[in-house]
Amino acid sequence: MLMAEESVAENNHEDFFPSILVFCCNWCSYAGADFAGVSRYQYPPNIRIVRVMCSGRVEPAFILKALQEGADGVLVSGCHIGDCHYISGNTFTKSWFEKLRPILIKQLGIDERRVRLEWVSAAEGRRFADIITEFTNSIKALGPLVR
Repeated sequence: MLMAEESVAENNHEDFFPSILVFCCNWCSYAGADFAGVSRYQYPPNIRIVRVMCSGRVEPAFILKALQEGADGVLVSGCHIGDCHYISGNTFTKSWFEKLRPILIKQLGIDERRVRLEWVSAAEGRRFADIITEFTNSIKALGPLVR
């Protein structure tokens, strides 16, 4: 069971390496991650990518389970709005994501910065690397998730 995070001033947790789970859609975000790799764009190695056919396939329960099982942060990434290979999968994701955030905060006491939604195309390898770096630094500043 997830416990509410303590209200502690943000510290710089230099020796903390957060565990981050990234759900990437097959067609855009995963290809963007691949492009970042082949282009040798540097980003922190502490992420684990789960490849899904569409960001619309990711369910809120997956995020809660990831946080419960040890992830310090979860990123969901899909095609840009209007570019979904399954027509409206990403708009479906955006809809449930907006409903999940208040639940995380109000009912579970989890800082909303631990869960993030981003759109990354196959040609945006640099953007993918930048998002991962920024998200990792944000989670690092928050410290480990209190479970």
